[in-house]
Amino acid sequence: MAAPSHTLPHRAVSSIRGGATASINTSNVTSASGDASGGSNPRTPLRAIPPMTPTFSSPSSLRAEDEVLIVELGARRVRVGFAGDAAPKASVGCGPEQARRVGDFRRWEVGYEDGWRRRGWGEEHEMWRADVRGLDLGLVGDRLERALREAYNRYLLIDSRPRRVVAVLPSGTPVPLLATMLATLFSRFHTPAVSLMSSSVACAVSAGVRSALVVDMGWAETVVTAVYEYREVQTCRSVRAGKMLVERTHDLLASALGGGQQTSSPDPPITSDSDERTERVVSFEECEDVATRLTWCKPAGRDAPSQEQEEGLPTVTEQDESEASTATPPTTAVRPSSTSIPLTSTSPPTRLDMTYNQLSIPAETTFFDSQHPPPFFDDNELPLPLLIYRTLLKLPLDVRGICMARIIFTGGCSKVLGLRGRILHEVSQLVQAHGWDPVQGKGVAAYKTNPKLRRGSRQASSDDDGPTGVPSQQDTGGGGVGGHEQDGVWVDAPSDAQQEPDPVEEQVRRRKGEKRGLQGQLRVIESLGAWSGASLLSLLKVPALAIVEREAWREQGVIGASRPGEVDQKIAQRQSMGAGGLMRSAAGANWTLGVWGYL
Repeated sequence: MAAPSHTLPHRAVSSIRGGATASINTSNVTSASGDASGGSNPRTPLRAIPPMTPTFSSPSSLRAEDEVLIVELGARRVRVGFAGDAAPKASVGCGPEQARRVGDFRRWEVGYEDGWRRRGWGEEHEMWRADVRGLDLGLVGDRLERALREAYNRYLLIDSRPRRVVAVLPSGTPVPLLATMLATLFSRFHTPAVSLMSSSVACAVSAGVRSALVVDMGWAETVVTAVYEYREVQTCRSVRAGKMLVERTHDLLASALGGGQQTSSPDPPITSDSDERTERVVSFEECEDVATRLTWCKPAGRDAPSQEQEEGLPTVTEQDESEASTATPPTTAVRPSSTSIPLTSTSPPTRLDMTYNQLSIPAETTFFDSQHPPPFFDDNELPLPLLIYRTLLKLPLDVRGICMARIIFTGGCSKVLGLRGRILHEVSQLVQAHGWDPVQGKGVAAYKTNPKLRRGSRQASSDDDGPTGVPSQQDTGGGGVGGHEQDGVWVDAPSDAQQEPDPVEEQVRRRKGEKRGLQGQLRVIESLGAWSGASLLSLLKVPALAIVEREAWREQGVIGASRPGEVDQKIAQRQSMGAGGLMRSAAGANWTLGVWGYL
């Protein structure tokens, strides 16, 4: 019997555990790869699969680490979406229907429609309010959790895996509300890190500018913020906002239901603390619906006379007597257009017929209130044109020139028909009337009309006392340091003298192709909103100045926040970048809440 040409090695335990099988597999792989091209028995070459760690065992883990959620917190709504999107995926509001529990069938009970009289008027529609005195912060956390879970499960369709969150909120948010928001995200959603971003800066970014005057016409208050080079430099606020507009709409409907046709501007109290003393006639939902759909703002100068009354008899234009003898038929008076408003919350349900002239009264009394002089108002209840003018007046000269040409209106009340144009016209009238002089009043007018400060009287006195002085360069058209006359008043220092153009600077600018930005003119620009600006900043990996990590929050809480000046930004930026963003290499470093304050 012939012996086989190839003999297999003895398969002992040592050969099995050793490299015998490895050499056989290596030879098989080599032969298989060599016979794959020209052999009669082709085989698929073996591929060595590298070991996979449990962290990257599923492609969904990589996707979950890359996802960054943008959450914009408002007084009544929460907008949620992914970083990099142009618009949020979900906008969840707060109301009685969102506060229902499983098995709550009170809506179908008899008399539930009239139950709004026993509840607070509009309190259930607010997620939180700026006045935290007497505010249940635990209830605020529950409302925020319910809104976020509804957005996650119904609109974003994501699981409960921890994800980084970028919170967009106003810079004037109180610290207790901020602490409640952070505690909800860290304890109930296990968010590893929360980046805080200002809504006004995000609005400027979404508009494509570095500096702007952001007018946020929100629910509880209107905030005017001056942003210069992505930094907030001035902030003023007023209580004239959406809540007051809804209350003025209720007063208008109540006066119409009472039988009185309101044709002039009402004079209700400015503050909204009289909810307990005022008996509500119409429900909050219907008042808000009327304010959203039908209220509008009159253009400037609609009620004002077109020209001033002249002295003496008015001038009569001459015409032919034959034309005057021909009697023209009397024209019938045009009835003002009106609309019908159905009201179901009243008892009994009724329908109101109101003219559009009456429907412009709530916006007129809320945002302007021109029947009172400026000294009548407190600092927190200024009309919006006066608020914007005083905010610009407080800014430095260069910042004012840039911001006044980049005015951004945002918020729910900015969508009122004709409101933005009316505000811009009123601000321009204030600038033309008072200029940019912060000192106003009768004393200033008397100072300007004082004959002793006239230039002619000054020269006359110098002629009587002694020889004539040498005329200054300002009088001869030069750019010296002499005095000059402005509005009939002698000014010693040429503070408003126009600076001579620098030819070298102009030549360098022409070579670089740079163009001067528009400055010194009132102009309104459009913005995509705070959420879109925050989404763009997160997509570009721009680090936020205030980043709160979960470990530091659980150890220290809000008391561990340091002052913004005590945090070294260079050390905070000296961190490694991973799939989830910044690694926790500086867990023991100081952290801050940025412009939101510290304790």
